[in-house]
Amino acid sequence: MSNFIIGTCGHIDHGKTALIKALNGFEGDTTKEEQERGITIDLSFSNIAKDDKNIAFIDVPGHEKLVKNMIAGAFSFDCVLIVVSAVEGVKPQTVEHLEILNLLGVKNAVLVVTKKDLIDEQELEQKLFEIEEFIGKYNFDLKFSMGVSIYDEVSIKDLKEKLFSLDASTKIQENFFRYYVDRVFSVKGAGTIVTGTVLGKPIAVNEKIFICDIQKESKIKNLQVHGADAEIANISNRTAINLTNIDAKNIKRGFVISKKGYLRGFDSIDISFSALKDKFLHHNRHYSVYIGSRKIDAKVLLYSSEDSLRKGFASIKTNEDIFSIYDEKLIIRDGNFTVAGGVVLNPVSDPMKKSQKLHLLEALQDKDMPKAYSILLNAHKKGLGLISSAQRFALSHKEALNNAKELENCFVDEKELVIYPISTKGIIYDNIKSIYTKNQFALLSNASIKLRLKWASEGFIELVLNELVDEVFLVKDGNLYKNANIKEDFKDSLEQIMLKRLEEEGTSPTAPYNIYDDLDIDRKMGDDILKSLCSKKLVIRLQHNLFIHSLSLSGLVNDMKNIIKKDGYLDIQNFKAKHPLSRKYLITYLDYLDNFSEIKKDGNKRVFVEYS
Repeated sequence: MSNFIIGTCGHIDHGKTALIKALNGFEGDTTKEEQERGITIDLSFSNIAKDDKNIAFIDVPGHEKLVKNMIAGAFSFDCVLIVVSAVEGVKPQTVEHLEILNLLGVKNAVLVVTKKDLIDEQELEQKLFEIEEFIGKYNFDLKFSMGVSIYDEVSIKDLKEKLFSLDASTKIQENFFRYYVDRVFSVKGAGTIVTGTVLGKPIAVNEKIFICDIQKESKIKNLQVHGADAEIANISNRTAINLTNIDAKNIKRGFVISKKGYLRGFDSIDISFSALKDKFLHHNRHYSVYIGSRKIDAKVLLYSSEDSLRKGFASIKTNEDIFSIYDEKLIIRDGNFTVAGGVVLNPVSDPMKKSQKLHLLEALQDKDMPKAYSILLNAHKKGLGLISSAQRFALSHKEALNNAKELENCFVDEKELVIYPISTKGIIYDNIKSIYTKNQFALLSNASIKLRLKWASEGFIELVLNELVDEVFLVKDGNLYKNANIKEDFKDSLEQIMLKRLEEEGTSPTAPYNIYDDLDIDRKMGDDILKSLCSKKLVIRLQHNLFIHSLSLSGLVNDMKNIIKKDGYLDIQNFKAKHPLSRKYLITYLDYLDNFSEIKKDGNKRVFVEYS
């Protein structure tokens, strides 16, 4: 089924809500306050369907003090229904709504002049002409214009047919599902329900989703699209999601729901902006920023001025995380006045010099992704993850890889999706060479080296290891690499080195992985050596990560027995007085003593067994 969203815009009392009711019978003003005051206060949602086409309506309030609610709905419009009263014509809120929609990049538009029954045909023609001319100042693609009256069924039917003839869907499939919450409530027997518009990719019942703002995963218990249960909700569907294991009190309008791992939140993002005519964005000033259905209090820092600009780049800094994506639109307001519109260029906060950041923003504005990658690589010497490209550049992994392959002097790890400047190879090269130069008995695998160089991918490390093998500095033995100057098999030597190390450490031996790292031994090889020493009874394993030289343990057991002979018992206190070890070791050795038949446990003490 074809889906698109038509949203209303226009001045208060120009008949937006009444027009929607005439089209589909839906009464939008349902709250007590709306009915008492006779105005729309919050967003209302309804639809009409015909054959394989579904049109969702978002009716927005027209009052100047409720613009924040209008913006919360407008971000998801595919087409705007510009509603203007035939009697009053274009009014202040008509203008502000048009400005906001223009800043949000809404292109498709339909003009409906309401209350045509209050003027004659000649006046209607003149009104349509004047309003069309006025709308022409904005960047809309006006599909058609007409006059209607809610009391004239023919005009309403004609409007409905024209709306169904539109091909107004504008949302494209992205790399992952996104969804801004615009309402949240709890239903007895069902639990937490959120409503919003499906963006990015469809979702289905039983899928796992992630509430970014509270970093909590949930599962879709049920979906409703325009009041009917659905197995799948497609892009541009107005959708209610029944969430599992989430308290409605923890969800707010503006929260972002997505899939785990796709969106990271940052308290600083970079944008390009353009102010409305005769208005300026001021440096280091606090504004209200509207993104999706969310309002954020933020400080705006200009990149090219310490005063004010009508157009340029800026950084948005907040006290809360923003979960945004590249090319997303936003609105900046100062109190009750709209100041500018912005486009998110850099949704991922990077530690970069200001000059670097400016070059990056210019490349992103021009959509020159290879250049953007190149600039970022200079700031990320130890690798730029392509996994973030879905958020950072609105690119799939495949598209991100294709762009990365266009770059010169870099290494692209296609498996781990990371790009490195080729110059970074020298860091890995020097690190590995230093290990084998200092310790001729080093025996490491690719995985062991990655544990030391956590930023480097195994593919990049392998590239360097192969070069060192080609230089005959290293020799590959299975998955291990050893010094090429050592011809004999030195695994026996490593066993003796390990045994001596444990002997020197006495009764407070280091954890095995720390020993392996100190001796530059691969972890699997280290485990094999310890197993061999244990099988020969030269080393005793007391716990998962506690191995002690057998002579050290034997001497300690004799000391423990002597304490019992002297004091009549052994516990933590008198044991520690003789052997000032950490509690971890003391308890382990006390437990080991329980293996001897002449020793028994009496409460927290160990005593000799008395034989009658």
